[in-house]
Amino acid sequence: MRNPVSWFEIYVQDMARAKAFYQTVLAVELNDMGMPDLLMYGFPSNFEIYGASGALVHMPGFPSGGNSTLVYFNVDDCAINAARIEAAGGKIQRDKMSIGEHGFIVLALDTEGNMFGLHSMN
Repeated sequence: MRNPVSWFEIYVQDMARAKAFYQTVLAVELNDMGMPDLLMYGFPSNFEIYGASGALVHMPGFPSGGNSTLVYFNVDDCAINAARIEAAGGKIQRDKMSIGEHGFIVLALDTEGNMFGLHSMN
């Protein structure tokens, strides 16, 4: 048994402004995650204790507002779960893709049009 949520992302338009806001409000330092093709600043994390971590993200084509907070569900292999999405009435937005040392993700839409992610290490 594991907790259902493994990661979250908050999409932003102005990374400097958003980073300053969250650092100020939460009194934390966000760190550049060095992701290719997008700006991503992670919240401080301790993976030895309960709770999910996440990041602020600026990615072209993914505006802030509306559905700008993305929840990732932790699964054994995101391709297996992704294969169930369309039959259940959803839609694959982005097929399984590598995120380097951090594993793999799938982006999808549920039956209500909400985007969510699947995350696995294989």
